[in-house]
Amino acid sequence: MKSSRRAFLKLGIAATGSAALFSPPAFSQGAAARVVVVGGGFAGASCARALRQADPRIAVTLVEANATFIACPFSNAVIGGLRELTAQQFTYERVAADGIVVARATATAVDAQARSVTLADGARLPYDRLVLAPGIDIRWGALPGYDEGAAAQMPHAWKAGEQTLLLRRQLEAMDDGGLVVISAPANPFRCPPGPYERASLIAHYLKTKKPKSKLLVLDAKDAFSKQRLFQAAWAELYPGLLEWVPLSKGGNVTSVDAATRTLVTDFGRHQAKVANVIPPQKAGRIADVAGVADRSGWCPIDPVTFESKLQAGIHVIGDAAIAGAMPKSAFAANSQAKTCAAAVARLLAGGTPSAPKLINTCYSLVAPDYGISVAGVYQPSGGQLADVPGAGGVSPTDAPRATRAAEAVLAEAWFRTITGEVFG
Repeated sequence: MKSSRRAFLKLGIAATGSAALFSPPAFSQGAAARVVVVGGGFAGASCARALRQADPRIAVTLVEANATFIACPFSNAVIGGLRELTAQQFTYERVAADGIVVARATATAVDAQARSVTLADGARLPYDRLVLAPGIDIRWGALPGYDEGAAAQMPHAWKAGEQTLLLRRQLEAMDDGGLVVISAPANPFRCPPGPYERASLIAHYLKTKKPKSKLLVLDAKDAFSKQRLFQAAWAELYPGLLEWVPLSKGGNVTSVDAATRTLVTDFGRHQAKVANVIPPQKAGRIADVAGVADRSGWCPIDPVTFESKLQAGIHVIGDAAIAGAMPKSAFAANSQAKTCAAAVARLLAGGTPSAPKLINTCYSLVAPDYGISVAGVYQPSGGQLADVPGAGGVSPTDAPRATRAAEAVLAEAWFRTITGEVFG
C-alpha cells in the first residue's frame, strides 16, 4: 500500500470532507439569508450543520419526514446477522441543537421562480438558496415484474429499514440447502460495491449457519467496484458457495416473477428460496418535482457549487447528483455536503466559490474480520468531477489477513466517526 494512500485513509477516518473550507465572509446586508435543505441523510444533515458552521447567521431549515434516520452503510451486516438495526438508527436532536429548524414533513413542491418549498401540510418555506438531498427512489416497473408488491416477496433492501429486516428474516427462515439469488443492477446506482459486500456477508451467514446452501449473484455488468479484491476473497473464503454470473455470461435479469421468486435472464430461469432484487434507481421524487432531474432520472450539477444545471438557486448533493467520477456513497455525500455548504455561504455573501477537491473512502466487509477499501480524490474538470490522477487507490491484492482484519476495524471506526459527526 502506498504511503500516500495510508495518509489518505487517515484523512478519511477523520471524515474531513472537502478542501473548500474557508473563513466565512460577512454579509453585506443585515437580513439573515434563508437556506432550506430537503432530506436528512448523510448529505442533507451534513450540509445543514456545515452551513451553520460556515456562518451562524444563516437561517437553516432541514426538511425531513422521518424522526429517525436509518443508515445504509453497515446495513449489510444487519442482513447477515452480525448487527442489529438499532445500531443503524440516529435522531436529529443534535442537528436541532445547532440552531437548525428541523421540519418533520414531506416536501411536495418547489417553486423555483418564487423560491419556495411547499410541505405536505400546505406550509410554504421561502428560501434564498435550496439544497436538495433526496437520496434515491426505486424505478418501479423498470425491471418487468418488479413493483412495490413484488418487493414484499423479493426485497431490495436498498433503503435501510423494514426491507433490511425482511431480507434477514427470509434468510433465517430458509432451510439449509436453499438457493439465494442476488440481482445486481447496471450503473449508476447507490453504493457501487454494496451488492458485492452483501453477497459476501450473506455467504458468511450461509457458510456458518446453512452450509448446504448456495448463493448466486446475477449481474447486469461485466465489471464492478473492487472486483479483484472481492473475487480473491470469495475464492479464499467461500469456494463452491458463491457464484458470480456477469452480463456476458447471462447475468442480466430481464424480468422477475415474485409469486415464485423466479428471476429470468436471456440464458435461463433461476428459482430462489430467497431473492434479493436490487432494481434500477433514480433521484428521489422531489428532484423530479423541482425540475432538477434530467431524462436519466439523476441531477446534473455544477461541480464547483453543486448548483443544478437545470434550475438556478437549487443545489443537489448526495446520491441524487450526477457527480462524474465520484461514486454514490455516504462518504461522498458528506464530502459534497461540505463543499456545497461552503459554496452556498460564499454565494450568499456575494463571493465566488473556489474550486474544491473532494474525497471519498468506501470500506466493504467480506467477512466480519476481513475488510477492503477504495479511496479517491476528485476535482472539477471539463464541467464535471474527475479523478485526481495518482490520488487514492484500493487495498493491496496481496495483503496478509492481519491487514484485512485491520481494515475491518477501520471500517467500524469510520462508521462511528461519520455518524458521530453528522448526527452526534
